[in-house]
Amino acid sequence: MQCHWQNKHIVVTGAGGVIGSAICRYLLECGARVTALDKAPRAGELGLAIEGLDLTDAAAIKGFGARLSAPVDGLVNNAAIAHPHNPPLAELPLSLWQEVLAVNLTAPMLMTQALLPHFRDGASVVNIASTRAVMSEPNSECYGASKGGLVALTHALAISLGPKVRVNCVSPGWVAPESEVLSELEHHQHPAGRVGTGRDIASLVAWLLGPEAGFVTGQHWLADGGMSRKMIYS
Repeated sequence: MQCHWQNKHIVVTGAGGVIGSAICRYLLECGARVTALDKAPRAGELGLAIEGLDLTDAAAIKGFGARLSAPVDGLVNNAAIAHPHNPPLAELPLSLWQEVLAVNLTAPMLMTQALLPHFRDGASVVNIASTRAVMSEPNSECYGASKGGLVALTHALAISLGPKVRVNCVSPGWVAPESEVLSELEHHQHPAGRVGTGRDIASLVAWLLGPEAGFVTGQHWLADGGMSRKMIYS
């Protein structure tokens, strides 16, 4: 692991989930100071306290930015919601559509906006999208639209905020908790030979946050074990 974040300050949303907790852990191991956010406050990795923040509440996001006193070197917009049993399009309620887009797409814009006064020169934003931005299953309109929008928001922000702030996007594929037991078939269907881990995503995020990626902005990185490149026939 190459650590470039000693004494740097990174803000991470969705810090209580599989990917979010892995990102926080990786950055803490690199010596970063992490401000971790999730919907409900809780204890996080390595003694980290996770602060509660409702990302559907625009006023709360603005208030978080107003309360923040320390300069910011990086923002990871990781928080997202997905409903495992989405209704078919004919029955899709507008409230569900609006809720998913509020957390997955609007909140990353609002978080970036709220931290604008705090970003140091050379700061970096990493948005966590999904391979669902480029491929779909039935009845995934809300999630797919939100993640596709986040990919587009990424390059728009990169142009608006450069050169002071770089903005990139990572789209994970199947990422499982380390405790989850998976079959050989589930692993071997991936060209990389296995399902992903939170640390796979965290290491890429850390690289994009750091100075070695200083010439990289506005880009969309797929981290899915090669599945989006694999042709599958029934």
